[in-house]
Amino acid sequence: MTALVYAATLLVAFATACAYAADIGYLAPPGVAANEFPSPQRPVARIVSSRRSAEERRDALDEAGQIARVLELKPGMTVGDIGAGSGYHTVRLSYLVGPAGSVVAQDVTRDYLIELARRTELLKLPNVQFALGEPHDPRLPASSLDAAILVHMYHEIAQPYAFLYNLAPALKQGARVGIVDLELPTSKHGTPIELLRCELTAVGYREVATHKLAGDGGYLAVFSPPEVAGRKSPRDIVACRDPAGTR
Repeated sequence: MTALVYAATLLVAFATACAYAADIGYLAPPGVAANEFPSPQRPVARIVSSRRSAEERRDALDEAGQIARVLELKPGMTVGDIGAGSGYHTVRLSYLVGPAGSVVAQDVTRDYLIELARRTELLKLPNVQFALGEPHDPRLPASSLDAAILVHMYHEIAQPYAFLYNLAPALKQGARVGIVDLELPTSKHGTPIELLRCELTAVGYREVATHKLAGDGGYLAVFSPPEVAGRKSPRDIVACRDPAGTR
């Protein structure tokens, strides 16, 4: 009997996972292909986990609150959690934007999004959408986001120039992009701030401000997206050189 119950439990879990997977896909047609852009002239860190560190520790440092205040996130907004992983920020953003707002949890790893869908269902968070992306393209609808956050994942983007270029159309006029990372080489799961500035500027983003986060949270760099009329051609983007010591 125990074996039958165990088997039934596995079948239910499998069916549930399949149901979540069926609902998770691309939210927009493909953007510009990766091979249209220059390759990054620095290492790309591999994705090692959906979770950066214990959520309790991040809460103690008020990581989500610091980001929300700097980006002036408010109820009713639509915010993209790019590279959502286990959903630390997705969950907190869901409460912040409220029922009139929404959170788009985006990731390139479908299994992470399936687990996050389970989590948000248990927490009864109906204002969360899920968006599967590609390493060079977040695949998000045009003019859909009031803000986007990329937290401790920028160094894992395999084609940053293409990714940033394809992200830009999803941002509304006046939107802000907040990037959190550590002042470490990309090979050690950080991004030196000067390299970050160079890569975003190369695609046409403009730096608004940079803030140091509490504890060991690194920095929060805020950018505005390129103006539609002034967007560069992908072929005109010049890759940033890897500064000494980032390897």
